[in-house]
Amino acid sequence: MRLTTKGRYAVTAMLDLAFHQDQGPITLADIADRQGISLSYLEQLFSRLRKKLLVASVRGPGGGYVLGREAGEIFIASVITAVDEKVDTTRCGGNHNCQDNERCLTHDLWHDLSDQIYDYLNRISLSDLMERRGVRQVAKRQDAEKQRSAEKATVSADVKFGSTRTGSGARA
Repeated sequence: MRLTTKGRYAVTAMLDLAFHQDQGPITLADIADRQGISLSYLEQLFSRLRKKLLVASVRGPGGGYVLGREAGEIFIASVITAVDEKVDTTRCGGNHNCQDNERCLTHDLWHDLSDQIYDYLNRISLSDLMERRGVRQVAKRQDAEKQRSAEKATVSADVKFGSTRTGSGARA
């Protein structure tokens, strides 16, 4: 099966958005920080997700993205197909030209497997994933790591600012 990073990152970003939707619109920069996905790549993915109405953008201060519908109504297969990915295990990409421009001996087997994978992913919603204990633990860990990073940045800025003020005060 060939599922590229495009499909994986789209699912990951949508799941992150689902976990944080109670905080209002979520910026792509926040998702990029938590998930280690490039901001420019997320912008491309969310453009496609928005066209398929899986997300909606909110402009202005405090803006970002929200889910286009309830997490329980967004299925993983629709996220993958929204970013132009296919769930296809055939060698020919479903074109029936696997061997000498003809269908190979095992084409139907791989085609049936592709259908099974798609059906499986089409039964799993974002909400289903959010309920999984392991997924919740990872989301909590990522939030804690982001909080620690933000606190370190604040302390670093305070120390830097404080030492500048102390230094100038000492000269006066």
